[in-house]
Amino acid sequence: MVEVNSVADGIFLGGGGEGYGLPQNLLLKYGNRHGLIAGATGTGKTVTLQILAEGFSAAGVPVFLSDVKGDLSGIAAPGSESHKLHEPFMKRAASIGLDLQYRAFPVIYWDLFGEKGHPVRATVFEMGPLLLSRLLELSEAQEGVLNVAFRLSDEEELPLLDLKDLQALLTFVAEHAEEMSARYGLVSKDSVGAIQRRLLVLENQGGAQLFGEPALDLADLMLTDEKGLGRISILAADKLMNSPRLYATFLLWLLSELFEALPEVGDPDKPKLVFFFDEAHLLFDGAPKALVSKVEQVARLIRSKGVGVYFITQNPADVPEDILGQLGNRVQHALRAFTAKDQKDLAKAAETYRPNPRFQIDEAIRDVGTGEAVTSMLEAKGIPGIAERTLIRPPSSQLGPIDTAGRASVMAASPVKGKYDTIVDRDSAWERLRARTERSAREAAEAEAREAEEKREFDRARRYDGKTEEKPRRSASGRSDSIGTAFAKSFARQLGTRSGQALVRGVLGSIFGKR
Repeated sequence: MVEVNSVADGIFLGGGGEGYGLPQNLLLKYGNRHGLIAGATGTGKTVTLQILAEGFSAAGVPVFLSDVKGDLSGIAAPGSESHKLHEPFMKRAASIGLDLQYRAFPVIYWDLFGEKGHPVRATVFEMGPLLLSRLLELSEAQEGVLNVAFRLSDEEELPLLDLKDLQALLTFVAEHAEEMSARYGLVSKDSVGAIQRRLLVLENQGGAQLFGEPALDLADLMLTDEKGLGRISILAADKLMNSPRLYATFLLWLLSELFEALPEVGDPDKPKLVFFFDEAHLLFDGAPKALVSKVEQVARLIRSKGVGVYFITQNPADVPEDILGQLGNRVQHALRAFTAKDQKDLAKAAETYRPNPRFQIDEAIRDVGTGEAVTSMLEAKGIPGIAERTLIRPPSSQLGPIDTAGRASVMAASPVKGKYDTIVDRDSAWERLRARTERSAREAAEAEAREAEEKREFDRARRYDGKTEEKPRRSASGRSDSIGTAFAKSFARQLGTRSGQALVRGVLGSIFGKR
Protein backbone atom coordinates (compact mmCIF):
# COMPACT_ATOMS: atom_id res chain seq x y z
CA MET A 1 0.00 0.00 0.00
CA VAL A 2 1.08 3.58 -0.64
CA GLU A 3 -0.10 6.25 1.75
CA VAL A 4 -1.89 9.26 0.32
CA ASN A 5 0.55 11.74 -1.23
CA SER A 6 3.46 9.62 0.06
CA VAL A 7 5.46 9.83 -3.17
CA ALA A 8 8.35 12.00 -2.07
CA ASP A 9 8.87 13.88 -5.28
CA GLY A 10 5.42 13.68 -6.86
CA ILE A 11 1.66 13.41 -6.59
CA PHE A 12 0.07 9.98 -6.83
CA LEU A 13 -2.63 10.33 -9.48
CA GLY A 14 -3.82 6.77 -9.87
CA GLY A 15 -2.72 3.32 -10.85
CA GLY A 16 -3.49 0.06 -12.38
CA GLY A 17 -5.61 -2.80 -11.53
CA GLU A 18 -6.04 -5.74 -13.77
CA GLY A 19 -5.78 -4.55 -17.38
CA TYR A 20 -4.40 -1.16 -16.41
CA GLY A 21 -0.96 0.36 -16.59
CA LEU A 22 1.71 1.45 -14.15
CA PRO A 23 1.01 3.84 -11.25
CA GLN A 24 0.99 7.44 -12.43
CA ASN A 25 2.73 10.24 -10.53
CA LEU A 26 2.93 13.91 -11.43
CA LEU A 27 6.51 14.86 -10.59
CA LEU A 28 6.61 18.09 -8.58
CA LYS A 29 9.67 19.42 -10.38
CA TYR A 30 7.62 19.34 -13.59
CA GLY A 31 4.47 20.69 -11.98
CA ASN A 32 5.13 24.10 -13.53
CA ARG A 33 5.24 22.58 -17.03
CA HIS A 34 1.46 23.02 -17.24
CA GLY A 35 -1.19 20.42 -17.87
CA LEU A 36 -4.53 19.45 -19.38
CA ILE A 37 -7.57 17.75 -17.88
CA ALA A 38 -10.06 16.94 -20.64
CA GLY A 39 -13.13 14.81 -21.14
CA ALA A 40 -16.85 14.81 -21.73
CA THR A 41 -19.29 15.97 -19.07
CA GLY A 42 -19.65 13.47 -16.23
CA THR A 43 -16.45 11.53 -16.87
CA GLY A 44 -14.57 12.65 -13.74
CA LYS A 45 -12.70 15.87 -14.59
CA THR A 46 -13.77 17.58 -11.34
CA VAL A 47 -12.49 14.70 -9.18
CA THR A 48 -9.16 14.74 -11.03
CA LEU A 49 -8.88 18.48 -10.41
CA GLN A 50 -9.68 17.89 -6.73
CA ILE A 51 -7.02 15.23 -6.15
CA LEU A 52 -4.37 17.29 -7.96
CA ALA A 53 -5.24 20.30 -5.80
CA GLU A 54 -4.95 18.08 -2.70
CA GLY A 55 -1.60 16.73 -3.85
CA PHE A 56 -0.08 20.13 -4.54
CA SER A 57 -1.38 21.47 -1.22
CA ALA A 58 0.09 18.50 0.67
CA ALA A 59 3.44 19.25 -1.00
CA GLY A 60 3.32 22.84 0.28
CA VAL A 61 2.26 24.39 -3.04
CA PRO A 62 -0.52 27.04 -2.97
CA VAL A 63 -3.34 26.46 -5.45
CA PHE A 64 -5.91 28.67 -7.16
CA LEU A 65 -8.97 27.13 -8.77
CA SER A 66 -12.45 28.16 -9.84
CA ASP A 67 -15.48 26.21 -8.63
CA VAL A 68 -17.88 26.50 -11.56
CA LYS A 69 -20.45 23.99 -10.25
CA GLY A 70 -20.07 24.48 -6.51
CA ASP A 71 -18.66 20.96 -6.10
CA LEU A 72 -15.13 21.80 -4.98
CA SER A 73 -15.84 23.71 -1.78
CA GLY A 74 -15.78 20.39 0.11
CA ILE A 75 -11.97 20.30 -0.11
CA ALA A 76 -12.04 22.16 3.21
CA ALA A 77 -13.69 19.15 4.91
CA PRO A 78 -12.50 15.55 5.23
CA GLY A 79 -14.20 12.72 3.37
CA SER A 80 -16.62 10.62 5.38
CA GLU A 81 -17.38 6.96 5.81
CA SER A 82 -21.06 7.90 5.65
CA HIS A 83 -20.72 9.19 2.08
CA LYS A 84 -22.55 7.07 -0.49
CA LEU A 85 -19.33 6.52 -2.43
CA HIS A 86 -17.27 5.44 0.57
CA GLU A 87 -17.40 1.74 -0.24
CA PRO A 88 -16.57 2.19 -3.96
CA PHE A 89 -13.76 4.55 -2.97
CA MET A 90 -12.24 2.04 -0.57
CA LYS A 91 -12.56 -0.74 -3.12
CA ARG A 92 -10.81 1.32 -5.77
CA ALA A 93 -8.11 2.41 -3.31
CA ALA A 94 -7.37 -1.23 -2.54
CA SER A 95 -7.19 -2.13 -6.23
CA ILE A 96 -4.54 0.52 -6.94
CA GLY A 97 -2.54 0.00 -3.75
CA LEU A 98 -3.62 3.18 -1.96
CA ASP A 99 -4.08 3.49 1.80
CA LEU A 100 -6.83 6.11 1.63
CA GLN A 101 -6.92 8.45 4.62
CA TYR A 102 -9.66 11.07 4.80
CA ARG A 103 -8.47 14.59 5.60
CA ALA A 104 -9.29 18.27 5.03
CA PHE A 105 -7.09 20.87 3.36
CA PRO A 106 -6.59 24.57 4.16
CA VAL A 107 -8.92 26.63 1.97
CA ILE A 108 -9.61 30.32 1.35
CA TYR A 109 -12.96 31.07 -0.26
CA TRP A 110 -13.25 33.95 -2.74
CA ASP A 111 -16.26 35.37 -4.54
CA LEU A 112 -16.43 38.27 -6.98
CA PHE A 113 -19.89 39.07 -5.57
CA GLY A 114 -18.78 38.73 -1.95
CA GLU A 115 -21.51 36.20 -1.13
CA LYS A 116 -19.72 32.85 -0.75
CA GLY A 117 -16.24 34.13 -0.05
CA HIS A 118 -14.04 37.14 0.44
CA PRO A 119 -14.65 39.85 -2.19
CA VAL A 120 -12.09 39.88 -4.96
CA ARG A 121 -11.50 43.08 -6.93
CA ALA A 122 -9.19 44.65 -9.49
CA THR A 123 -8.80 48.27 -10.51
CA VAL A 124 -9.81 49.40 -14.00
CA PHE A 125 -6.22 50.50 -14.60
CA GLU A 126 -4.87 47.05 -13.67
CA MET A 127 -7.34 45.37 -16.02
CA GLY A 128 -6.07 47.50 -18.92
CA PRO A 129 -7.63 48.42 -22.28
CA LEU A 130 -6.94 45.08 -24.02
CA LEU A 131 -8.78 42.92 -21.50
CA LEU A 132 -11.53 45.51 -21.00
CA SER A 133 -12.08 45.61 -24.75
CA ARG A 134 -12.42 41.82 -24.72
CA LEU A 135 -14.80 41.99 -21.77
CA LEU A 136 -16.96 44.67 -23.40
CA GLU A 137 -16.74 43.13 -26.91
CA LEU A 138 -15.57 46.40 -28.43
CA SER A 139 -14.83 47.02 -32.09
CA GLU A 140 -11.35 48.08 -33.21
CA ALA A 141 -12.40 51.75 -33.35
CA GLN A 142 -13.98 51.58 -29.90
CA GLU A 143 -10.89 49.89 -28.50
CA GLY A 144 -8.87 52.79 -29.91
CA VAL A 145 -11.00 55.30 -28.03
CA LEU A 146 -10.58 53.25 -24.85
CA ASN A 147 -6.82 53.40 -25.33
CA VAL A 148 -7.07 57.20 -25.63
CA ALA A 149 -8.95 57.29 -22.31
CA PHE A 150 -6.24 55.23 -20.61
CA ARG A 151 -3.52 57.43 -22.10
CA LEU A 152 -5.29 60.57 -20.89
CA SER A 153 -5.69 59.01 -17.44
CA ASP A 154 -1.95 58.48 -17.25
CA GLU A 155 -0.94 61.91 -18.58
CA GLU A 156 -3.47 63.87 -16.54
CA GLU A 157 -3.01 61.92 -13.29
CA LEU A 158 -6.63 60.74 -13.29
CA PRO A 159 -6.49 57.29 -11.60
CA LEU A 160 -8.95 54.72 -12.98
CA LEU A 161 -9.97 52.59 -10.01
CA ASP A 162 -13.65 51.73 -10.48
CA LEU A 163 -16.26 51.92 -13.22
CA LYS A 164 -17.49 55.39 -12.26
CA ASP A 165 -13.95 56.67 -12.83
CA LEU A 166 -13.93 55.24 -16.34
CA GLN A 167 -17.44 56.54 -17.05
CA ALA A 168 -16.49 60.05 -15.90
CA LEU A 169 -13.34 60.04 -18.03
CA LEU A 170 -15.26 58.86 -21.09
CA THR A 171 -17.76 61.68 -20.59
CA PHE A 172 -14.85 64.14 -20.45
CA VAL A 173 -13.43 62.64 -23.65
CA ALA A 174 -16.79 62.99 -25.42
CA GLU A 175 -17.20 66.62 -24.34
CA HIS A 176 -13.76 67.45 -25.73
CA ALA A 177 -13.77 65.10 -28.71
CA GLU A 178 -12.44 67.78 -31.08
CA GLU A 179 -9.41 68.57 -28.90
CA MET A 180 -8.82 64.84 -28.30
CA SER A 181 -8.94 64.10 -32.03
CA ALA A 182 -6.37 66.79 -32.74
CA ARG A 183 -4.05 65.31 -30.13
CA TYR A 184 -4.57 61.54 -30.38
CA GLY A 185 -6.31 60.92 -33.69
CA LEU A 186 -10.01 60.60 -34.46
CA VAL A 187 -12.13 60.27 -31.34
CA SER A 188 -15.78 59.74 -32.19
CA LYS A 189 -18.58 60.64 -29.79
CA ASP A 190 -20.49 57.66 -31.21
CA SER A 191 -17.68 55.32 -30.15
CA VAL A 192 -17.63 56.82 -26.68
CA GLY A 193 -21.40 56.35 -26.43
CA ALA A 194 -21.11 52.71 -27.50
CA ILE A 195 -18.50 52.05 -24.80
CA GLN A 196 -20.68 53.70 -22.17
CA ARG A 197 -23.63 51.51 -23.17
CA ARG A 198 -21.43 48.41 -22.86
CA LEU A 199 -20.38 49.52 -19.41
CA LEU A 200 -24.04 49.83 -18.45
CA VAL A 201 -24.64 46.24 -19.55
CA LEU A 202 -21.62 45.14 -17.51
CA GLU A 203 -23.02 46.93 -14.46
CA ASN A 204 -26.38 45.20 -14.91
CA GLN A 205 -24.56 41.85 -14.93
CA GLY A 206 -22.88 42.68 -11.62
CA GLY A 207 -19.49 43.33 -13.18
CA ALA A 208 -19.10 46.65 -11.38
CA GLN A 209 -18.31 44.68 -8.22
CA LEU A 210 -15.12 43.41 -9.82
CA PHE A 211 -13.64 46.91 -10.05
CA GLY A 212 -12.48 48.93 -7.07
CA GLU A 213 -10.36 48.80 -3.97
CA PRO A 214 -8.97 47.19 -1.95
CA ALA A 215 -7.72 45.25 -4.97
CA LEU A 216 -6.61 41.65 -4.64
CA ASP A 217 -3.14 41.25 -3.16
CA LEU A 218 -1.48 38.44 -5.13
CA ALA A 219 0.49 37.45 -2.03
CA ASP A 220 -2.81 36.27 -0.51
CA LEU A 221 -2.99 33.58 -3.20
CA MET A 222 0.42 32.20 -2.29
CA LEU A 223 0.01 31.37 1.39
CA THR A 224 0.77 28.24 3.37
CA ASP A 225 -0.72 27.28 6.71
CA GLU A 226 1.05 26.68 10.02
CA LYS A 227 1.74 23.06 9.00
CA GLY A 228 3.33 24.06 5.72
CA LEU A 229 0.40 22.97 3.57
CA GLY A 230 -0.33 25.12 0.54
CA ARG A 231 -3.58 27.03 0.92
CA ILE A 232 -6.15 26.31 -1.79
CA SER A 233 -7.91 29.46 -2.99
CA ILE A 234 -11.35 28.54 -4.33
CA LEU A 235 -13.24 31.10 -6.41
CA ALA A 236 -17.02 30.61 -6.22
CA ALA A 237 -17.90 30.76 -9.92
CA ASP A 238 -21.36 29.17 -10.12
CA LYS A 239 -23.03 32.60 -10.28
CA LEU A 240 -20.15 34.16 -12.18
CA MET A 241 -20.64 31.61 -14.97
CA ASN A 242 -23.85 33.44 -15.91
CA SER A 243 -21.46 36.03 -17.38
CA PRO A 244 -18.92 33.73 -19.08
CA ARG A 245 -16.94 36.55 -20.66
CA LEU A 246 -16.52 38.22 -17.27
CA TYR A 247 -15.40 34.89 -15.80
CA ALA A 248 -12.80 34.26 -18.51
CA THR A 249 -11.53 37.85 -18.51
CA PHE A 250 -11.07 37.89 -14.74
CA LEU A 251 -9.06 34.66 -14.74
CA LEU A 252 -6.92 35.85 -17.63
CA TRP A 253 -6.30 39.14 -15.79
CA LEU A 254 -5.25 37.21 -12.71
CA LEU A 255 -2.89 35.04 -14.72
CA SER A 256 -1.41 38.13 -16.41
CA GLU A 257 -0.92 39.86 -13.06
CA LEU A 258 0.96 36.83 -11.73
CA PHE A 259 3.13 36.85 -14.83
CA GLU A 260 3.94 40.55 -14.42
CA ALA A 261 4.49 40.52 -10.65
CA LEU A 262 6.41 37.32 -9.90
CA PRO A 263 10.20 37.11 -10.22
CA GLU A 264 12.05 34.58 -12.36
CA VAL A 265 12.88 31.39 -10.45
CA GLY A 266 14.13 29.11 -13.23
CA ASP A 267 13.35 25.43 -12.60
CA PRO A 268 12.26 25.08 -8.96
CA ASP A 269 11.94 21.77 -7.14
CA LYS A 270 8.21 22.41 -6.99
CA PRO A 271 5.88 25.14 -8.27
CA LYS A 272 5.36 28.39 -6.38
CA LEU A 273 1.69 28.33 -7.35
CA VAL A 274 -0.58 26.13 -9.44
CA PHE A 275 -3.46 27.74 -11.33
CA PHE A 276 -6.42 25.65 -12.56
CA PHE A 277 -8.42 27.24 -15.39
CA ASP A 278 -11.77 25.42 -15.55
CA GLU A 279 -14.06 25.78 -18.58
CA ALA A 280 -10.98 26.87 -20.51
CA HIS A 281 -12.84 27.00 -23.82
CA LEU A 282 -14.46 30.25 -22.64
CA LEU A 283 -11.06 31.90 -22.76
CA PHE A 284 -10.64 31.26 -26.47
CA ASP A 285 -14.20 31.40 -27.87
CA GLY A 286 -14.30 34.38 -30.22
CA ALA A 287 -11.11 35.83 -28.74
CA PRO A 288 -9.26 38.29 -31.00
CA LYS A 289 -5.85 37.27 -32.27
CA ALA A 290 -4.07 39.79 -30.03
CA LEU A 291 -5.63 38.24 -26.94
CA VAL A 292 -4.82 34.67 -27.95
CA SER A 293 -1.23 35.77 -28.58
CA LYS A 294 -1.10 37.22 -25.08
CA VAL A 295 -2.34 33.94 -23.58
CA GLU A 296 0.27 32.03 -25.56
CA GLN A 297 3.00 34.36 -24.30
CA VAL A 298 1.87 34.02 -20.70
CA ALA A 299 1.62 30.24 -20.93
CA ARG A 300 5.06 29.99 -22.49
CA LEU A 301 6.88 32.27 -20.05
CA ILE A 302 5.04 32.00 -16.73
CA ARG A 303 6.48 28.60 -15.95
CA SER A 304 9.84 30.34 -15.41
CA LYS A 305 8.08 32.25 -12.64
CA GLY A 306 7.27 28.93 -10.95
CA VAL A 307 3.58 28.93 -11.89
CA GLY A 308 1.92 25.86 -13.34
CA VAL A 309 -1.26 26.37 -15.37
CA TYR A 310 -3.75 23.51 -15.85
CA PHE A 311 -6.55 23.88 -18.39
CA ILE A 312 -9.78 21.94 -17.80
CA THR A 313 -12.09 21.53 -20.78
CA GLN A 314 -14.24 18.99 -22.56
CA ASN A 315 -12.13 18.61 -25.68
CA PRO A 316 -8.42 19.21 -26.25
CA ALA A 317 -9.42 20.91 -29.51
CA ASP A 318 -10.82 23.76 -27.38
CA VAL A 319 -7.23 24.85 -26.69
CA PRO A 320 -5.15 26.45 -29.49
CA GLU A 321 -2.36 24.19 -30.74
CA ASP A 322 0.43 26.56 -29.73
CA ILE A 323 -0.79 26.39 -26.13
CA LEU A 324 -1.74 22.70 -26.25
CA GLY A 325 1.84 21.88 -27.21
CA GLN A 326 3.05 23.37 -23.91
CA LEU A 327 0.82 21.18 -21.72
CA GLY A 328 3.11 18.34 -20.67
CA ASN A 329 1.03 16.65 -17.94
CA ARG A 330 -2.20 15.23 -19.36
CA VAL A 331 -5.25 13.46 -18.03
CA GLN A 332 -7.66 12.54 -20.80
CA HIS A 333 -11.05 11.28 -19.64
CA ALA A 334 -13.52 9.79 -22.06
CA LEU A 335 -14.40 11.50 -25.32
CA ARG A 336 -17.54 10.34 -27.09
CA ALA A 337 -17.49 10.05 -30.88
CA PHE A 338 -21.09 10.45 -31.99
CA THR A 339 -20.47 12.59 -35.07
CA ALA A 340 -17.85 12.82 -37.80
CA LYS A 341 -16.39 15.89 -36.11
CA ASP A 342 -16.24 14.00 -32.79
CA GLN A 343 -14.32 11.20 -34.48
CA LYS A 344 -11.82 13.67 -35.96
CA ASP A 345 -11.36 15.33 -32.56
CA LEU A 346 -10.85 11.92 -30.96
CA ALA A 347 -8.21 10.93 -33.49
CA LYS A 348 -6.49 14.29 -33.10
CA ALA A 349 -6.43 13.94 -29.30
CA ALA A 350 -4.93 10.44 -29.56
CA GLU A 351 -2.14 11.70 -31.83
CA THR A 352 -0.82 14.00 -29.10
CA TYR A 353 0.12 11.06 -26.83
CA ARG A 354 3.23 8.94 -26.83
CA PRO A 355 2.08 5.57 -28.21
CA ASN A 356 1.70 2.49 -26.02
CA PRO A 357 2.09 -0.84 -27.87
CA ARG A 358 -0.39 -2.52 -25.49
CA PHE A 359 -3.47 -0.67 -26.75
CA GLN A 360 -4.88 1.77 -29.29
CA ILE A 361 -5.00 5.19 -27.68
CA ASP A 362 -8.02 6.44 -29.61
CA GLU A 363 -10.01 3.36 -28.61
CA ALA A 364 -8.94 3.75 -24.97
CA ILE A 365 -9.99 7.43 -24.88
CA ARG A 366 -13.36 6.45 -26.30
CA ASP A 367 -13.94 3.49 -23.99
CA VAL A 368 -12.61 4.49 -20.53
CA GLY A 369 -15.32 4.72 -17.88
CA THR A 370 -16.12 7.36 -15.31
CA GLY A 371 -13.16 7.87 -13.00
CA GLU A 372 -10.77 6.35 -15.50
CA ALA A 373 -8.47 8.17 -17.91
CA VAL A 374 -5.65 7.92 -20.38
CA THR A 375 -2.76 9.69 -18.69
CA SER A 376 0.69 10.90 -19.65
CA MET A 377 2.94 12.59 -17.10
CA LEU A 378 6.33 14.16 -17.78
CA GLU A 379 9.22 11.89 -16.88
CA ALA A 380 12.95 12.49 -16.34
CA LYS A 381 14.35 15.36 -18.40
CA GLY A 382 10.80 16.50 -19.13
CA ILE A 383 10.08 13.72 -21.65
CA PRO A 384 6.34 12.88 -22.07
CA GLY A 385 5.54 9.52 -20.52
CA ILE A 386 3.99 6.67 -22.45
CA ALA A 387 0.19 6.86 -22.43
CA GLU A 388 -1.39 4.61 -19.79
CA ARG A 389 -4.92 3.60 -18.91
CA THR A 390 -5.30 4.73 -15.31
CA LEU A 391 -7.80 4.26 -12.51
CA ILE A 392 -7.95 7.72 -10.91
CA ARG A 393 -7.56 7.57 -7.13
CA PRO A 394 -10.36 8.76 -4.82
CA PRO A 395 -10.03 12.14 -3.10
CA SER A 396 -9.14 12.45 0.58
CA SER A 397 -11.37 15.47 1.14
CA GLN A 398 -15.12 15.67 0.93
CA LEU A 399 -16.60 14.99 -2.50
CA GLY A 400 -19.22 17.64 -3.16
CA PRO A 401 -20.05 21.04 -1.67
CA ILE A 402 -19.53 22.07 1.92
CA ASP A 403 -22.57 23.16 3.92
CA THR A 404 -23.28 26.77 4.90
CA ALA A 405 -22.06 26.35 8.48
CA GLY A 406 -18.83 24.74 7.32
CA ARG A 407 -18.17 27.54 4.86
CA ALA A 408 -18.81 30.17 7.54
CA SER A 409 -16.40 28.40 9.90
CA VAL A 410 -13.65 28.34 7.26
CA MET A 411 -14.14 32.02 6.48
CA ALA A 412 -14.09 32.97 10.17
CA ALA A 413 -10.64 31.38 10.49
CA SER A 414 -9.37 32.80 7.17
CA PRO A 415 -5.96 34.54 7.20
CA VAL A 416 -7.47 37.38 5.12
CA LYS A 417 -10.59 37.84 7.22
CA GLY A 418 -11.71 41.49 7.15
CA LYS A 419 -9.04 42.60 4.70
CA TYR A 420 -11.35 43.00 1.69
CA ASP A 421 -14.74 43.47 3.34
CA THR A 422 -14.92 47.29 3.30
CA ILE A 423 -14.79 49.11 -0.03
CA VAL A 424 -12.32 52.00 -0.19
CA ASP A 425 -13.19 54.92 -2.48
CA ARG A 426 -9.99 56.93 -2.90
CA ASP A 427 -9.54 60.23 -4.70
CA SER A 428 -9.48 59.23 -8.36
CA ALA A 429 -10.66 60.28 -11.83
CA TRP A 430 -14.31 60.81 -10.90
CA GLU A 431 -13.51 63.04 -7.93
CA ARG A 432 -10.81 64.99 -9.77
CA LEU A 433 -12.91 65.63 -12.85
CA ARG A 434 -15.82 66.74 -10.69
CA ALA A 435 -13.48 69.14 -8.86
CA ARG A 436 -12.31 70.53 -12.20
CA THR A 437 -15.90 71.08 -13.33
CA GLU A 438 -16.83 72.82 -10.09
CA ARG A 439 -13.72 74.98 -10.24
CA SER A 440 -14.40 76.00 -13.85
CA ALA A 441 -18.02 76.84 -13.00
CA ARG A 442 -16.91 78.91 -10.01
CA GLU A 443 -14.34 80.80 -12.08
CA ALA A 444 -16.91 81.49 -14.80
CA ALA A 445 -19.41 82.77 -12.21
CA GLU A 446 -16.79 85.04 -10.68
CA ALA A 447 -15.86 86.40 -14.10
CA GLU A 448 -19.51 87.03 -14.90
CA ALA A 449 -19.93 88.90 -11.61
CA ARG A 450 -16.90 91.06 -12.39
CA GLU A 451 -18.24 91.83 -15.84
CA ALA A 452 -21.59 92.83 -14.36
CA GLU A 453 -19.91 95.12 -11.84
CA GLU A 454 -17.82 96.73 -14.55
CA LYS A 455 -20.97 97.30 -16.62
CA ARG A 456 -22.72 98.96 -13.67
CA GLU A 457 -19.73 101.26 -13.12
CA PHE A 458 -19.65 102.11 -16.82
CA ASP A 459 -23.36 102.94 -16.80
CA ARG A 460 -22.92 105.20 -13.78
CA ALA A 461 -19.99 107.00 -15.40
CA ARG A 462 -22.02 107.74 -18.54
CA ARG A 463 -25.08 109.03 -16.66
CA TYR A 464 -25.81 112.74 -17.68
CA ASP A 465 -25.19 115.16 -14.78
CA GLY A 466 -26.22 118.44 -16.48
CA LYS A 467 -22.65 119.62 -17.09
CA THR A 468 -20.98 120.22 -20.39
CA GLU A 469 -19.38 116.96 -21.52
CA GLU A 470 -15.67 117.31 -22.00
CA LYS A 471 -14.41 115.61 -25.09
CA PRO A 472 -11.89 112.92 -24.30
CA ARG A 473 -8.37 113.32 -25.52
CA ARG A 474 -7.57 111.17 -28.49
CA SER A 475 -4.43 109.20 -28.91
CA ALA A 476 -2.04 109.76 -31.77
CA SER A 477 -3.85 107.01 -33.67
CA GLY A 478 -7.11 108.94 -33.42
CA ARG A 479 -8.78 106.38 -31.07
CA SER A 480 -10.14 107.13 -27.61
CA ASP A 481 -8.75 103.90 -26.12
CA SER A 482 -5.48 102.07 -26.49
CA ILE A 483 -5.52 98.70 -28.27
CA GLY A 484 -4.90 96.92 -24.95
CA THR A 485 -7.80 98.75 -23.27
CA ALA A 486 -10.15 98.03 -26.14
CA PHE A 487 -9.20 94.33 -26.09
CA ALA A 488 -9.77 94.20 -22.35
CA LYS A 489 -13.26 95.70 -22.73
CA SER A 490 -14.06 93.30 -25.55
CA PHE A 491 -12.81 90.38 -23.49
CA ALA A 492 -14.90 91.50 -20.51
CA ARG A 493 -18.03 91.65 -22.64
CA GLN A 494 -17.41 88.11 -23.90
CA LEU A 495 -17.29 86.73 -20.38
CA GLY A 496 -21.03 86.99 -20.05
CA THR A 497 -21.68 84.79 -23.04
CA ARG A 498 -21.44 81.00 -23.38
CA SER A 499 -18.39 81.33 -25.60
CA GLY A 500 -16.90 83.69 -23.06
CA GLN A 501 -17.37 81.18 -20.27
CA ALA A 502 -15.73 78.51 -22.39
CA LEU A 503 -12.87 80.92 -23.05
CA VAL A 504 -12.41 81.47 -19.33
CA ARG A 505 -12.08 77.73 -18.83
CA GLY A 506 -9.50 77.65 -21.59
CA VAL A 507 -7.48 80.63 -20.33
CA LEU A 508 -7.59 79.94 -16.61
CA GLY A 509 -6.79 76.27 -17.03
CA SER A 510 -6.67 74.28 -20.23
CA ILE A 511 -8.53 70.98 -20.45
CA PHE A 512 -5.20 69.23 -20.38
CA GLY A 513 -3.65 71.40 -17.61
CA LYS A 514 -2.82 70.16 -14.15
CA ARG A 515 -4.98 71.50 -11.35
